Amino acid sequence: MSAIGHEIWSGLTTASPLDQTNLILGIAGVWLMIRQSLWAFPVGLVAVTVQAVLFYQSRYYADGTLQIFFFAALAYGWWHWTYDKGGAPELPVTRLTPRGLLVTLLLAGAGTLIWALVARKYTDSIMPFRDAFIAAFSVAAQTLQSRKQIENWPFWVVINGVAIGSYWLGGLYYTAFLYLIYLLMAFGGWRSWRASMKQDDGAYIQARAEGR
Repeated sequence: MSAIGHEIWSGLTTASPLDQTNLILGIAGVWLMIRQSLWAFPVGLVAVTVQAVLFYQSRYYADGTLQIFFFAALAYGWWHWTYDKGGAPELPVTRLTPRGLLVTLLLAGAGTLIWALVARKYTDSIMPFRDAFIAAFSVAAQTLQSRKQIENWPFWVVINGVAIGSYWLGGLYYTAFLYLIYLLMAFGGWRSWRASMKQDDGAYIQARAEGR
């Protein structure tokens, strides 16, 4: 077995029970989100709680604190998907307007710059801009996902791609492997939600044609 394969296998088999639980919950949460299941939210709430514990145990306090935002976003998403669907069976997948996308990108970009400059000045972060980019755009992606807007998936694709590259170059092959799983699932989510949007648009056009 190659050194890379050995590290990945070692990471899968020797991780702590809490780390393994975190991995299972993370994959389950994304899979449920792809399927647009409301169960994605309670599973996600447990997952980010476990993630916060792991970060605080490792003294990654900023990352641990970020999980509080994710917890709030998931709680809001659960409420929004449940109660803002109107008379529809479920909340439809929607798309950002060009202006909304531009505002989201500008806010995430500004957050990246500010976060990176602060981290570079006050911490010993090795890659402050990479860390800031992942954090700021993850906040944006999680917000879009809670709003059930399809742009969350291309955001996750880019975020996971950046994470894979940086961890691979740093020799953290097991971590890069985990983000590869999330990258593939993000592509799957993007495809699934696009199909759902087309189905909803088709039903709407048919209803208009029938005068309903």
